[in-house]
Amino acid sequence: MTQPRQQLISPADTPYYHCVSRCVRRAFLCGSDKVTGQSYEHRRQWLEHRIHLLSSIFAIDICAYAVMSNHYHLVVKLNDSGEWTDHMVLDRWLTLYKGPLLIQRYYNGEALSKVEKEAVSQIINVWRQRLQSLSWFMKCLNEPIARLANAEDNCTGHFWESRFKSQALLTDEALLSCMAYVDLNPIRAGMAKTPETSEHTSIQERINPVITLESAIKDQALASEFNLPIKPLLPFEDTIRSTCQAGIAYLLSDYLQLVDWTGRAVRDDKRGAIPEHLPPILKRFNIPAEHWLTNSQHFEQIVHRRFRKSA
Repeated sequence: MTQPRQQLISPADTPYYHCVSRCVRRAFLCGSDKVTGQSYEHRRQWLEHRIHLLSSIFAIDICAYAVMSNHYHLVVKLNDSGEWTDHMVLDRWLTLYKGPLLIQRYYNGEALSKVEKEAVSQIINVWRQRLQSLSWFMKCLNEPIARLANAEDNCTGHFWESRFKSQALLTDEALLSCMAYVDLNPIRAGMAKTPETSEHTSIQERINPVITLESAIKDQALASEFNLPIKPLLPFEDTIRSTCQAGIAYLLSDYLQLVDWTGRAVRDDKRGAIPEHLPPILKRFNIPAEHWLTNSQHFEQIVHRRFRKSA
């Protein structure tokens, strides 16, 4: 029996969640249909671009993602939008939706009565809550993709399952394990041999960031011009550029090694694994051993708490 989303999502307990959304039709979300021979590979970019745009609009960070043939994975961190001014909330929401005439008047600086100002304040408070809501984030992600796919397929009806699935990640171990699982999805499915060649995944983006504002908004229908900077993936603590930003309590180099090591394990229930003959990922990227040792030795100072590896 399904449970209300508010019972599954509790930022007070944990801000981190793993989300999965699947396509209901036989026709692929992405990939190539072996029956018709039609390729849907371009839809992966639709999703990847919209994930980045919405993360820049919402008070939600992206930790990991992977766009597969008939589903996608997201690992997100929910944040508080309480520090945003009313105009910051409006700038974000009106990028997605036009809003009522009253809001348009307020946004354009027109004089409003006391009652109208109270109504505007109530609307802004509702939008502020939505901009930190995982359900609204997923709604704004899935609905436009469904419309684009239905228009391309010349059909109507449901494209996604009725509800996305979400799982709370309560510990650092759960977060990193889930991120590694998501990043290794293309390898386990036999779609790629190494993390750096896994297309449309967060680990490939961390290794070689290529998302730009121009490319992201090119194929997305927005209500107004996008005037916000593209938000990068939630950084690891050794790559944080701002002292006021909290990152993932782990080192990026350590995480790359963790994913590489995990991906080499051969599983009977999965088609793929990283070939054993390949050198470790740090050697493939030509990361100096001295740099690696320095990061490892100062690991506890950087993350402030020790990550307990599973047995």
